[in-house]
Amino acid sequence: MPRYDFRCRACGSTFEVSRPMSEASAPATCPAGHDDTVKLLSTVAVTGRGTGSAPSPGPSGGGGGCCGGGCCA
Repeated sequence: MPRYDFRCRACGSTFEVSRPMSEASAPATCPAGHDDTVKLLSTVAVTGRGTGSAPSPGPSGGGGGCCGGGCCA
């Protein structure tokens, strides 16, 4: 279940709420009981160690350019 970060405008605390995505925009009450909260924009960082390098692109039939191989100009 996704977690959403909220900040209370009354007391300034930041807290998380776990809820289904269908309720993502529903209001949340601060743990101190305040109703004046705002949902924060969450960022996700994905890190890890790969084994090897990223695959290189295969051969292309065109010379590159803006329209799938040919220039539009």
